[in-house]
Amino acid sequence: MYDDIKEKFKNLEDKLSNPEIVNNPEKLKSVSREHANLKELIEMILNLEKTEKNIKENEEVIAKENDSEIKTMASEEIIQLKNQAENLKNKIEEELHPADPNDKKNVIVEIRAGTGGDESALFTAELFRLYSRFAERMGWKINIYNSSRIGIGGFKEVIFSVEGKNVYGSLKFEAGTHRVQRVPETEKAGRIHTSAVTVAVLPEAEEVELEIKPQDIRIDTYAASGPGGQCVNTTNSAVRITHLPTGVVVQCQDQKDQHQNKAKAMLILRSRILQKLEEEKNAKESAERKSQIGSGDRSEKIRTYNFPQDRITDHRIKMNWHSIERVMDGDIGEIIEELKKAEKALRK
Repeated sequence: MYDDIKEKFKNLEDKLSNPEIVNNPEKLKSVSREHANLKELIEMILNLEKTEKNIKENEEVIAKENDSEIKTMASEEIIQLKNQAENLKNKIEEELHPADPNDKKNVIVEIRAGTGGDESALFTAELFRLYSRFAERMGWKINIYNSSRIGIGGFKEVIFSVEGKNVYGSLKFEAGTHRVQRVPETEKAGRIHTSAVTVAVLPEAEEVELEIKPQDIRIDTYAASGPGGQCVNTTNSAVRITHLPTGVVVQCQDQKDQHQNKAKAMLILRSRILQKLEEEKNAKESAERKSQIGSGDRSEKIRTYNFPQDRITDHRIKMNWHSIERVMDGDIGEIIEELKKAEKALRK
């Protein structure tokens, strides 16, 4: 039944031992990722086949055996095995036909300080730490692409990639406006301030998905700057790329090498343009967009972090959680699972 998938997996394993692939970092990365994604599916298929084989063996026992007690035991086991088989079939079907094809992709996350001045910039840094800690728990890898720090330890913005398994499927729910309510350390009167931070979560776009023509971009180079705007190096290592047809602008300065900054900026640019195209498509399908939990709209207030009351509220599903310190340390798995359940319920 799943012979074509097994054959595809075998071909991928053969490619991983092919010198032509092994000696090409880009090809090796692509094949390795596809192999890793397919490996779990193959394990589920093999488990299903084993379960179905056990069902047949028990059915043969019932047909041949005269002992009523053994027949009863075999019948009970068949019920359990059929439940297992049904669950496996559902999981395989979800894996083969995901509701959102982007769910398996790596992402680029952009966190920007909004209203609230320094307090917003500080919370931007705290959200970056939250996602870094969550990525660590999930076994994902984070790579900073661009950042704009302020002197007191916050960020005006930070852009980074997250690589791993089914990253977009989890982090897409973080897109939107995050509101924080607390007493800033600099507030002598003890008044509660409200500030906001915006988060964008973009599925990483491959070159094969979106071709950017050289004549459609303008590349400018300049000296990278640090807090306060002062230059931190004397070479023009920072890169700014403008996509002329769409007006999308990306800059990257976190690497000392201009070529590395250019490569990262192109990756961000590709993902932003793909996101822009998807947003335009979604705008035409407004009814469907309203039914999505993870719309990715940065103007939508999705969550409030109320520190004085030790409460986090997700406004999309109207649920509350406590222990803010635990959540800010990256323990957001429970929140994401509830959002996944809500999204799944909307699809039914």
